[in-house]
Amino acid sequence: MAKDKQEFTKEEADALHSRRREEQAVEAGRRKKQKAQMAGVWSRRDFFGRLGWVGFGVFSLATLLAAVRSAFPRVLFKPDTSFKAGWIDDFAIGEVSEKFKKDYRIWVVRSEDGVYALYAKCTHLGCTPRWLASENKFKCPCHGSGFYPTGVHFEGPAPRPLERVRVARADDGQLLIDVGVKYRQEKGDWEKPGAFLRV
Repeated sequence: MAKDKQEFTKEEADALHSRRREEQAVEAGRRKKQKAQMAGVWSRRDFFGRLGWVGFGVFSLATLLAAVRSAFPRVLFKPDTSFKAGWIDDFAIGEVSEKFKKDYRIWVVRSEDGVYALYAKCTHLGCTPRWLASENKFKCPCHGSGFYPTGVHFEGPAPRPLERVRVARADDGQLLIDVGVKYRQEKGDWEKPGAFLRV
């Protein structure tokens, strides 16, 4: 009886395995057919999975770019404050030259005794005055401060004269102006070398 039970079990097991293989083949065929029908459609899991990877990629790229950017410090490279303004004979006696006002914010003034350069910044609030040749004065358009061609203040709210900048002769004889060095009249700086170049 035990022998019959073993043979029966073996036959039953073979039948069971055969049935399972058939069911698996049918299920695989059904899944394959379903996949073929939904080839272009993503499931919700696919969508959120890909969205997560895109977010991770964007975050990683931003972090990498920030790390690379931090290797290059933000430094302002300022141009040299001194420049050659040309020859003394290029400036007429009694003339106020506005040639360098736009680039360097200065006026070059030639008098009978020599040359000096005024910084074109009102001493009241820092506006840029205008040279009025017909009135022979500098006039600030903001609050009406007026300055003589020497830079001395004579009207308006400005508390002091315009500043002068350093003027010297370069090695080749041209005028060398340094905007980085300023001279204030009320401190007695206009008497120092560089505030006025005698010719």
